[in-house]
Amino acid sequence: QVQLVESGGGLVQAGGSLRLSCAASGSSSSYMVMGWYRQAPGKERELVARMFGGGTTNYAASVKGRFTISRDNAKNTLYLQMNSLKPEDTAVYYCTVTKLGNMYWGQGTQVTVSS
Repeated sequence: QVQLVESGGGLVQAGGSLRLSCAASGSSSSYMVMGWYRQAPGKERELVARMFGGGTTNYAASVKGRFTISRDNAKNTLYLQMNSLKPEDTAVYYCTVTKLGNMYWGQGTQVTVSS
């Protein structure tokens, strides 16, 4: 079982920045994939960014160039640096890890971007 705890969400004005953190139980270096998803009201959950064990990253087109995913294996923590935030980035952000074929989710953290 993997436990994930997100933090760092909040209210920010458009153009501002936030950094989300996800503390994972166990050794993050053993996780195949770590990533961030988000779900806005009335919309489906969507992939924001993910990082594979070898360091390869993928980003949604809507956040590429503005968001950066990173991980600190020593702290078993995943990060999402979000810059140039837009109102359409408003959503609940979820941390995920994939380990041994199973995908685990955090409880989510709210990000609200005001115009």
